Amino acid sequence: MTYSSKPLIKIEALSYAYPRRGSVLNNIDFALHDGERVVINGDNGVGKTTLLHLIVGLKKAKKGDITGFGELCKTEKQFNKLRAKAGLLFQDPDDQLFCPTVLEDVMFGPLNLGFTKQQAIEKSLETLNTLGMQGFESRITHQLSGGEKRMITLASVLVMEPEVLILDEPTNALDEKAKMRLLNVLQTLPQAMIIISHDKLFSNQLATRQLTLSDGLLTEQPIPSIAVA
Repeated sequence: MTYSSKPLIKIEALSYAYPRRGSVLNNIDFALHDGERVVINGDNGVGKTTLLHLIVGLKKAKKGDITGFGELCKTEKQFNKLRAKAGLLFQDPDDQLFCPTVLEDVMFGPLNLGFTKQQAIEKSLETLNTLGMQGFESRITHQLSGGEKRMITLASVLVMEPEVLILDEPTNALDEKAKMRLLNVLQTLPQAMIIISHDKLFSNQLATRQLTLSDGLLTEQPIPSIAVA
């Protein structure tokens, strides 16, 4: 496939090794373009989450280059600029939600960007409404169900208006109803996405490209056709 525009995120010759586990990524090349939803498959422990954390600068690459939105990222300041445009959804919502109420959690990002309190409230309520979570703003975050927490973490990312969504096992611990709701929301969003998911039915319905990470290497895979009942 050929693209006329520059990639949003580009990885070149990226390698990473843990002291005791050894190498998990070996000279990886990857590019994410506008409009793509790329699913990365692979067994547990092969380095999928490590790859996501390297992309946003939560881990530092031992070798290779990461370019985000046209800028080579080496310093924390450069990765901060990348993270402002690439929102990461953690595998466990409890790692992302830390305020007493839903509204406070969703407002946290806009307030850090310099929005006034009123502007942050309005933007957060608008985002919650978009996700069908109106009426949740005063709810106690830690009392929510797994599916509700996932939607609130998504709201806390989308309120920042990122150009890219990076999703680590977004269906983790969700029941079928919550999975379908999340799938329907993600299918309507305009952002390019990088997604890790073990849920093949979910990822097959979402992906425009699928890759497999195995033995430190990324390989392209065909997207299976989905039978329609």
